[in-house]
Amino acid sequence: MVSNLMGKTLGIFVTSDKYLDKIIRLCRAAKNRGVEVTLFFSHLGTLLTQDPRFVELEGLKMSVCRVGFESHGLRPPVPGIGQGDFTTQAMHAELIDDCDRYLVF
Repeated sequence: MVSNLMGKTLGIFVTSDKYLDKIIRLCRAAKNRGVEVTLFFSHLGTLLTQDPRFVELEGLKMSVCRVGFESHGLRPPVPGIGQGDFTTQAMHAELIDDCDRYLVF
């Protein structure tokens, strides 16, 4: 029974301000294969929220580390990120626990 669930959810921890193009392509490919993607942006990864291409991730389940975001002088709004999506590192722990597969950028 567990094997039916494997590969259906992908967690992506983004701690780098690089690789946005790769993240976007990966998320598109996962969606095309029916894989649910959850992203958590922390540290330098929060800077990606300011990239005009960030809107291409809108519609995915995403959250941002509030401390990391604010430490870079950033302020909401961010496309695809609601007020409740600015959270703590506890979300990172949930991401690891809740997803079948987990990647770090």
